[in-house]
Amino acid sequence: MDFEGFYRGKRVLVTGHTGFKGSWLSIWLHSLGAEVVGLALDPYSERDNYVLSGIGKKIKADLRGDIRDGEALKAVFARYRPEIVFHLAAQPLVRLSYEIPVETYQVNVMGTIHVLEAIRSCPDVRVGVMVTTDKCYENREQLWGYRENEPMGGHDPYSSSKGAAEIAISSWRRSFFEPGKWEKHGKSIASVRAGNVIGGGDWAKDRILPDCIRALEAGEPIGIRSPRSVRPWQHVLEPLSGYMLLAKKMWENPGQYEEAWNFGPRMEGVVPVWDVAGMVIEAYGRGERRDLSDPDALHEARLLMLDISKAKFRLGWEPRLDIRQSIALTVDWYKRYAREDVYRLCLEEIETYGRAKP
Repeated sequence: MDFEGFYRGKRVLVTGHTGFKGSWLSIWLHSLGAEVVGLALDPYSERDNYVLSGIGKKIKADLRGDIRDGEALKAVFARYRPEIVFHLAAQPLVRLSYEIPVETYQVNVMGTIHVLEAIRSCPDVRVGVMVTTDKCYENREQLWGYRENEPMGGHDPYSSSKGAAEIAISSWRRSFFEPGKWEKHGKSIASVRAGNVIGGGDWAKDRILPDCIRALEAGEPIGIRSPRSVRPWQHVLEPLSGYMLLAKKMWENPGQYEEAWNFGPRMEGVVPVWDVAGMVIEAYGRGERRDLSDPDALHEARLLMLDISKAKFRLGWEPRLDIRQSIALTVDWYKRYAREDVYRLCLEEIETYGRAKP
């Protein structure tokens, strides 16, 4: 997937580039010839994909900054004059949001608004892709996937903050970036929602794949808090390919794609956490699972699915990997990262993904 040379020479700003998804996006964009500027806090750990890949030393600018500082954000935009913005910076963890609910809202809602205001202040920006989550929907634990026009909500502070961010994005789009008046403001703004993303280089707490790998590396059983919870699992490159395709479409056809988009797996990728851990063990070659269910645990949704029909029919995007392929590619990274050049490993996996057939 080379996106027909679209990204070569484009000035692209990625917020949250030190994070899991942000690092993979920065590597992919850099490999396509984009002039990438990254703005984020420090990486979570020394084993993060961002650190091991060395992508911070390869991109045009590797900046530290907090999206809650609106004036500093505008200064970055004024200096680097991005043409395309991918906003990924966030407080991304459900369980942590119970411990720091105010900070979660400050980052996920006001931080997003500051990014929108920075986009508004910068005449060079033509496209903004604002990344939220599948958890932004008012989850009724229904058996069918959520469509983009269904109500926002969220039980926990993280999910509800992302629902609030979606409402803010919609408001700013209608108030300042109206698609029908593109000639006046020159900007296209969309929001994107992905499922549970897996892939190499994620070491965050309370995520099943990092938890699995930590246990396997330590020779311990994999403890699973919510074994029966069902999630839409997808490899990190799946939604990123959707974000990048959407940005290209928005650039080439302003006024046609400025809305919300789901990028999730096919139905067979929606499976229980317990089964995912079993597939990880199978791909890794050893390990065992342990049920750590706690009836008094903090609330986490048990069933969540996305309807990706709109992305499939209007963008021509669809998943390339099934659940076993996604887990195999992820485990392959974790089995190789300690002894190989991680940047080259990531490029190899991007090439593998590009060869896969939808």
